[in-house]
Amino acid sequence: MSAPVPSIGIQAEPFDTAAEIADLSAKLGGRAGAVVTFTGLCRDEGGRLAALELEHYPGMAEAEIERVADEAIARWPLQALRVIHRHGLVRPGDGIVLVVTAASHRVAAFEAADFLMDYLKTRAPFWKREHLADGTTGGWVAATALDDAAAGRWS
Repeated sequence: MSAPVPSIGIQAEPFDTAAEIADLSAKLGGRAGAVVTFTGLCRDEGGRLAALELEHYPGMAEAEIERVADEAIARWPLQALRVIHRHGLVRPGDGIVLVVTAASHRVAAFEAADFLMDYLKTRAPFWKREHLADGTTGGWVAATALDDAAAGRWS
């Protein structure tokens, strides 16, 4: 079986997690034994946050995510991989990122999804700025030491 081609999407519009899973599963035609998904949501940070503004460099962001997706495909025996990342204003409760991995067995699907999220949290070319509930614009959000430590597991 040949390696899957990763599906990467960067969009302003909300995504439909269930529809994305159904589409990927239908394309696999029953070959996968596991489909793992992760949906990252915008938090309200205890009522402090009204929205996150996500910026990216078109073309570069897709290429970088595809490069890391290809690395995941080389490391684990995946049958399919889908990443969707939002840009623009994202409100609390809305999805920011969706990672879907499919494999014959669950361990590969879980580990690949975890690897991809660690990359997306720490090194993906996106910039997040807070828009606060009081109407002001906050600062740019950086990866945390915990995020960096999690990503370090894959080196």
